[in-house]
Amino acid sequence: MIASKLFLDKLKALDVNFYTGVPDSLLKDIGAYIADHSTSSEHLIAANEGAAVALATGYHLATGKMGLVYLQNSGLGNAINPLLSLADKEVYSIPMLLMIGWRGEPGKKDEPQHVKQGRVQQALLDAMEIPYRVIDAHTSSIDHILEELVSIAKQQGCPVALVVKAETFEPYTLQQDNRTDYPLNREQALAVILRQLDADAVVVSTTGKTSREVFEIRKKLNHSGQTDFLTVGSMGHAAQIALGLAANTQKKVYCLDGDGAVLMHMGSLAIIGQSKAKNLHHIILNNGAHDSVGGQPTVGFALDFKAIALACGYKKAYSITTAEELQEHVAALTQDEGPTLTEIKMNKGARKDLGRPTSTPKENKLKLMEFLRS
Repeated sequence: MIASKLFLDKLKALDVNFYTGVPDSLLKDIGAYIADHSTSSEHLIAANEGAAVALATGYHLATGKMGLVYLQNSGLGNAINPLLSLADKEVYSIPMLLMIGWRGEPGKKDEPQHVKQGRVQQALLDAMEIPYRVIDAHTSSIDHILEELVSIAKQQGCPVALVVKAETFEPYTLQQDNRTDYPLNREQALAVILRQLDADAVVVSTTGKTSREVFEIRKKLNHSGQTDFLTVGSMGHAAQIALGLAANTQKKVYCLDGDGAVLMHMGSLAIIGQSKAKNLHHIILNNGAHDSVGGQPTVGFALDFKAIALACGYKKAYSITTAEELQEHVAALTQDEGPTLTEIKMNKGARKDLGRPTSTPKENKLKLMEFLRS
């Protein structure tokens, strides 16, 4: 395995001193090390991958240097537009090093949303004409590879990529781990919500551990789960899936969202607010962290989601912390007119034995569609 200290020291020796991106589970060890050993001006966690490319572009414009952009390959789609229309050598010619976590590597078991992305990843990089190298736990020449990629980026004035396989970096635990002391965690809050909703209410849950917890809670409550859309992949888009549903059904629609997901495509709040969707209730499970990929911080606790929602046109907005408040609120919410936004502030973390849905995404989709048409 590659030691994160040696990797970061080499980057600094090559004058790569700015790091930005969206946290990834495959890169959580090197990501945590960068977070612990960089200043706030050297390291910025971006709202989404395209924004990270833009941040690295601004850094280059100001300093003439190149930065590192880290991302999971599922986020490569968010970065394609600025990579091709901004950073490409035929446009502004911005050198930068992409560090891409390879989810869905062929031959390795992974979640369904990663299989296609992992299979076509190299073809995408080839099509974008981005030079890349692949590394894993057995790579012994990381210094040489970094030197080569940085040299190409500077000489050609273009993005280059380091594709990282699973378990490439030595384990490292984030030291700057800000713990909170709210009464609830996400699974506890979800249990309160799901117990209160009407049986025919439609639930759209965001990607990651939220959907996994919804699936397990439904099993414990002996609910059919046929009213749920368990979003996989497409981080940040659950709210617009929910709006698309709400605009085309009379049933109540509840979006169970995350703070990191909302931040990723925050313009969706304005679209929901202006939609006047009376049957849509948007719930943000705010734990101030990218909890599904390592617990790295978001700016969720620094924002006033209530004020933002109201400014965007939501009819009502609430902020809640306790189970008692939440139980009363959800009971009232079933009679409320939307669009509404409810922020629940909570602690991060999940059970180590948290399972995964046993149904496939297609099975989940078909069950929901059958329910909506019945």
